[in-house]
Amino acid sequence: MPVVSPRPAAARRPDVWAAETVVLPAVTAGGDSAMSGLFGRGLLYVVVWSLQIVGATLVSPVLAHLLGPSDFGQLATAIAVHQLLVVFAVIGLDQALVQQHAEDGDDRVARGLVTVGTVLAAVLMAVVYVTGPLWAPVLGFSGFSPLVVAMVLWTLPASAGQLMMGLLMSQDRFPRFAVLSVLSAVGGQIFGIGLVLGLGASADVYAWGTVISQYLAMGLGIAFTRPALRGLFDRAATWRAVKLGIPLMITVLFGLILNAGDRVLIQRILGSGETGRYQVAYTVGYVVVMLIGYTGQAWTPRISAIHDLTERCRVIAQSRDELYKLLVPVILGITLAAPVLLRIVAPATFEPDSLLIVVYLVALSAFSFAASNATGRLLVTERRGKPLALVSGAAAGLNMVLNVLLLPVIGIAGAALATTVAFALEALLLRRAVPRLPHLDRTPPALLLTIAAACVAAAASTLLPQTLWWNVARFVVAVACFPWLVVRLRAARREASTDQVPTA
Repeated sequence: MPVVSPRPAAARRPDVWAAETVVLPAVTAGGDSAMSGLFGRGLLYVVVWSLQIVGATLVSPVLAHLLGPSDFGQLATAIAVHQLLVVFAVIGLDQALVQQHAEDGDDRVARGLVTVGTVLAAVLMAVVYVTGPLWAPVLGFSGFSPLVVAMVLWTLPASAGQLMMGLLMSQDRFPRFAVLSVLSAVGGQIFGIGLVLGLGASADVYAWGTVISQYLAMGLGIAFTRPALRGLFDRAATWRAVKLGIPLMITVLFGLILNAGDRVLIQRILGSGETGRYQVAYTVGYVVVMLIGYTGQAWTPRISAIHDLTERCRVIAQSRDELYKLLVPVILGITLAAPVLLRIVAPATFEPDSLLIVVYLVALSAFSFAASNATGRLLVTERRGKPLALVSGAAAGLNMVLNVLLLPVIGIAGAALATTVAFALEALLLRRAVPRLPHLDRTPPALLLTIAAACVAAAASTLLPQTLWWNVARFVVAVACFPWLVVRLRAARREASTDQVPTA
């Protein structure tokens, strides 16, 4: 499917708000290097998004100590269900509006799509709220409790915020994006902890604190983006966005099932206590995967702005390999530091000694996720969402089947292994979904060998004793991986700044 070129300036309607917008320039053959934008300003968005990871990492040990395994597991399950609701509410419009903005060169239609998505989220939230007493017990909750109510009411502000941050990122309005992101993510966690300390240690109190903060962030996001009401009457634009958004929604839905569905199965098969233990280990290991996801989101507007398909393939392949190089010290560092991190984020009742293998397996899936992200970005810019949906469905299905088979045998380590295998399958199938597009360069063999060596070394470290001095020694080596990461990042930025797109 050919890339849709931006409309000529004469065909665009004047828009006062567009005057305040910084439009990302289209990148074509003969222009400046797109890689420079990815590893330059593009990484600023990754840094802000990563504050969510930092916040979750800091909040998790506090909640684990305050709530205990059972209540913490209930909260983890509620958040997983909330994430599913947001996927249905947004229906992929957050990604569709980014692509629309890149194709149009202005935000007229994209601002209307924010309005459409917000209204749809409100309708879905109302339906789910009314039917809450029917489905809540089925998912293992004790009725339509305050925790479940908070989870449902969280749907609207989270969905609207996702749409608004997508628009701000497309407009390259970083200061406002940063304020909105920090308030909605970190602010909610801090406010929730404050309510827990002031009103009592329970999962529903924390959830309500997060919900209140999210509604405040939504109000600020409306002021920042000024969603256009005319979007409700632009049927052609809405239908075009929905045609792309629905396959992407299905993709994200299956991805969420792959990432979070195991919590529901663990709670049903092993109980909420094991769910809490798995959540702690998953939070530590999944930091790496989340960083890759945030990187992909931050890079999407800039990659979509490359209208030459061959050049876009080149940039995607090169940026994927640079991410692999960055992941090598990260996988070593996170695995080596895990014994200490687990003891920080969880009390002894969580049995952190047995969680190290879970951290390693979850972190290992970052390499497969990086590969899937690269191919997925290429398919989205070509408005080919169906392959993404089909492949994600296959990976999610495999993950669920493996969980059912492995959980009764090897416990929560089986859930982590299922996640790793499912991500690998997704990467392999997606790579086979682009045969008709220009050649997407494969990763050099030398880099693949480096990745394999790092993964084997990280796996071997999990067999070392978890005594005090062994853990201290591992943590020292893990800290030494950070300068390695910084050097690798500087090298990537230097290579990107000197890399010029070949002249046509």
